[in-house]
Amino acid sequence: MGLTGLEIYKLLPKTNTGDCGFPTCLAFAMAVAAGKINQEKCPHLSPEARETLEAAAAPPMRLVRIGPEQTPVLVGNETELFRHDKRFNNQCAIAVEVADTEDMPAFLQDFSALTFERVGQRYSVDLAALRCTSGDAGRFREAAVLLRNSAGKPLVLISEDVSIMAAALPVLVGDRPLLCAATPQNYRDMTELAQKNGCPLVVRAKSLTELSDLTEKIVRLGHRELLLDSGSRETAAVLADLTQLRRAAVRKRYQPFAYPAMAFASATEPLAEIVQSIVFLSKYASLIVLKARQPAQVLPLLTWRANLYSDPQKPIQVEPKVVAVGAVSPASPVYVTTNFSLTFFIVESEVANSKIPAYILPVNTEGTSVLTSWAAGKLTGAAIYKALQENGLESRVNHKTLVLPGYVAVLSGSTQEATGWKVLVGPREASGIAKFARENFR
Repeated sequence: MGLTGLEIYKLLPKTNTGDCGFPTCLAFAMAVAAGKINQEKCPHLSPEARETLEAAAAPPMRLVRIGPEQTPVLVGNETELFRHDKRFNNQCAIAVEVADTEDMPAFLQDFSALTFERVGQRYSVDLAALRCTSGDAGRFREAAVLLRNSAGKPLVLISEDVSIMAAALPVLVGDRPLLCAATPQNYRDMTELAQKNGCPLVVRAKSLTELSDLTEKIVRLGHRELLLDSGSRETAAVLADLTQLRRAAVRKRYQPFAYPAMAFASATEPLAEIVQSIVFLSKYASLIVLKARQPAQVLPLLTWRANLYSDPQKPIQVEPKVVAVGAVSPASPVYVTTNFSLTFFIVESEVANSKIPAYILPVNTEGTSVLTSWAAGKLTGAAIYKALQENGLESRVNHKTLVLPGYVAVLSGSTQEATGWKVLVGPREASGIAKFARENFR
């Protein structure tokens, strides 16, 4: 929102009807300015005020969709320079590049392995990028069809030759691949091709000044589904360009740069390429194209992305449902922890290492750790009792014994009183679970 609360208030009818859910128009204006409510909640806005507020509320960077309408990859729509100010909205898309002259079955085998399950989350690359190095339109088209049918991801088509690009698109109807790229030499034909097929388009130039002029020309032709490529390939130059593009869009609301930016990793060694990509991901690429394709190479990049694009105001958490570790029986112990993702998966790993099957009961503490949730009054005897009831643990075990984390031993009495279960105080650190289990549950 580009307007202050008082500026919004001046646009409101000032009737204090309360129809918006707020007692006064001023309170409503302050809530809109803070992003807590949409201006549409006011049913008495004049058309002029509504238009002004909608323009001010529009994000400074356009949202662009790549791929089929049903399952698109979303990039852009960013409003912040720094994650801690609010949050980043759409995570940077990762595309793995392959040339149409390469061994495509081998690439597809590598590409299919780039999906990971880690700490309860699913990490995956987002797109397959096909570069035309053969100069053969037929070969490029065949490779595009094979990728479309086998990769299971939206495509980026890379060629500045409009005739080659035009040859591939008829077999990709409805797939809406990203066309890369429109340049000062081909932009009219490439823009027409993108418009005709409803595809997003990369705009590439040799400098930011040239990029600004070219973007304005393409927008005047009526196409706005754009990604920006400054043309730089050296790490420091790309970083500088990405930063200037983001600042111009978010801080200055400079319209020619109000689109997501992309970058190509150019390092020749895979791990150097990953480091380069991490730099681009951090500031401020919305799409990165790289060649590295081994799981050990790509996983660090996806892990960093997952952390960068998490909401800093919302801890990563697991579903507060009881989890069975190993071949549990009615005699299996029950460990209590919180639903903070990091805490839960560390506890789960150590319980598995103990080789003694057990239940883990993650209490809903809104994703906070054991000590934090206890200090905030979220991990209590009553909360543990509620978790026991919701998960029906009394019917799963033939005992009534809970293991509390050692750091909250102070909860033993209140937990026993609230639940009626016997309470054992476990180790303070998860690393002590294996020894504790062997001593108490063998």
